[in-house]
Amino acid sequence: MTWSILARDPESGLLGIAIASRFFAVGALCPHAEARVGVVSTQALMNPLLGPQALEALRAGEPPEAACTRLVEADEGRDQRQLHLLDAKGRAAAHTGAHCVDWCGHRAAENVSVAGNMLVGPGVVDDTLDTFLERDGLPIVERLLAAMEAGEAAGGDRRGRQSAAILVQGEEPYPRLSLRADDHADPLTELRRLYAVARERFIPFSSAFPTLERPHGLLEREAIDTIIERDA
Repeated sequence: MTWSILARDPESGLLGIAIASRFFAVGALCPHAEARVGVVSTQALMNPLLGPQALEALRAGEPPEAACTRLVEADEGRDQRQLHLLDAKGRAAAHTGAHCVDWCGHRAAENVSVAGNMLVGPGVVDDTLDTFLERDGLPIVERLLAAMEAGEAAGGDRRGRQSAAILVQGEEPYPRLSLRADDHADPLTELRRLYAVARERFIPFSSAFPTLERPHGLLEREAIDTIIERDA
C-alpha cells in the first residue's frame, strides 16, 4: 500500500525519508530515523515495532543486512511485511514478504534504498530510485521530492493517493525537517507546497536552534532576523 525512499547525503551526512500511500497518515508510524544511526520504513501489513527495533540494532553496530534478517525471522507476520533500512554509512538492506500485494519489491544503490508494495508496477520503484540518483548535487529534500514525484508519474500506489511525508534527520536528536500531508487529494504536491512555505522562514530560523556543538543556540534576535532575511 506504500512506497518509500531512504537516503543519505554523503556531503552533509543528512539522512532522509520520503513516503507516500493510499492510506491515512502514512508518515505517522511507517518512517523512523535517528541521528548518526540510520533511517527505516516498515510497510505493507505494517509492524510499527520494527522501526524502533531496527534503529536499536543499527545503534548497537549490527550491519543492516544482519539486522533486517534477524528482525524479519523473529516476526511471524514476515510474509506480509515490507521493511527496509539504511544506516549512517549509507548501507541498505530490505525485505519484501512473499505475500505482500503485487506489485511489490525493492531496489538499492549506494546511500539510497527504495521499496514499495501494492504498486502499479516495478516502474514506480525504478523511476523513484533512478530520479534520485540523477539529481545528485541538489539538497536532499529536493532530491527526495523529485524522486517521489517520478514514482507517482509512473503510477504510484495502484489504489490512488491519500498521504505522504518527508523526514530529514541531522546530527541532533530532533528532526531537521518533518513534513506530513495526512489526508490530501494530491499529497506530494502538498508536500512540495509545505516545503516552499518552510523555506520562507522555518528553515532559515532553524539554523538558530541549539545543536550539540552550540547547545544554547543563537540567542541574538537581530542576528536571527538577518539569517531569515538572507536565506528566505
